[in-house]
Amino acid sequence: MGGGLEGASDHKQMKPLNNPFVTGSYVSADYFCDRAQETKEIIRSLTNSNNLAIISPRRMGKTGLIEHCFHQDEIRNHYYTFFIDIYATDSLKEFVYKLGKEIFDTLKPKGKQFIDVFFSMISSLRPAFKLDPQSGTPTFDIGIGEINQAIFTLEEIFKYLEAADKQCIVAIDEFQQIAQYPETNIEAILRTHIQKCKNTSFIFAGSQRHLMQNIFFSSSRPFYQSVSLMQLDAISEEEYVRFVRKHFSNSEKEISEELVKKVYQLFEGHTWYIQNIFNELFSLTNENEICTEEMAQEAIGNKIEAYKPLFQTTLLLLPERQKEILYAIAKDGKATAITSGAFIKKHGLLSQSSVQTAVKQLFDKEIITSDNNVYQVYDRFFGNWLANLYGTGWKW
Repeated sequence: MGGGLEGASDHKQMKPLNNPFVTGSYVSADYFCDRAQETKEIIRSLTNSNNLAIISPRRMGKTGLIEHCFHQDEIRNHYYTFFIDIYATDSLKEFVYKLGKEIFDTLKPKGKQFIDVFFSMISSLRPAFKLDPQSGTPTFDIGIGEINQAIFTLEEIFKYLEAADKQCIVAIDEFQQIAQYPETNIEAILRTHIQKCKNTSFIFAGSQRHLMQNIFFSSSRPFYQSVSLMQLDAISEEEYVRFVRKHFSNSEKEISEELVKKVYQLFEGHTWYIQNIFNELFSLTNENEICTEEMAQEAIGNKIEAYKPLFQTTLLLLPERQKEILYAIAKDGKATAITSGAFIKKHGLLSQSSVQTAVKQLFDKEIITSDNNVYQVYDRFFGNWLANLYGTGWKW
């Protein structure tokens, strides 16, 4: 590998977005809310060749934060950066495929020389190299089943990273997924390679706190005490109020501090939901108009309605006992003592043992979550939709 990665620069002139509340991939620092302290900590860790674990609930903004850090000059100008999300992977083969493809796709704009070096060092992936018959551009096209020796290919990838002419950073999102792979000793294999790395640092991000903590803080596991830890909490209400009102004002629109706080509190600071609601609210508010609570109610209703087919499908796939406990939790909003006689009687549930079984199954499917024995529906839009089925709905 030679030369620097070509990345989007926050310092380049760019046309303002039609809607500043980004719900997709990272755009620039102008559309990124706060996280100043976390950004400093991550950059300090990476530039000192430390590995880092970031733990936060899903949709709290850890992916955007990592991308934001990758766009800072201290990182962008001096490192090759790679990001993979392994949430949907089920095996080491899929892990290797995603990592290999990410490296290829990141280097492809650099030209043929980079691609030749890539496949000369990772020879087991050479069948993946093809040329698009119409455009003539190189593509990475291989079936996961064609990766016959995943462990060997993984070793080649690590050797490639270590031979790079600049330091590398690899971010792996939903890292706890490796604990579900069927292959044995995956953690030990990865740890063996990673601890030998002198040219590559790693970010391990995850949303399932207990699984991540087991991986990195259980003395019997290979990754024990191998990382610095960051627990990512919600962006402060004050910062979100400032961020939202600034972008409304910049577009000659107005929104009150009180209304921003209501939306923030309804979704308890979860970045993804808040961004979606303010994206909708911004589009509903005309220039020189004041955003109202009625608009906010419409925006939330619109977003929940858009996901209705998905929610209906989710319910159709759940057995009766799981539905019953899900309805009970959604009806309470935040449910406590869910195996108590009082809770079981209140919601007409079958028994303590059936509740325990159903709760475990819903946890495994990531449909519900708990914090300090307070249970709620994982997806806040789904939870609000379920609450509406009972006529209670969401409340400010």
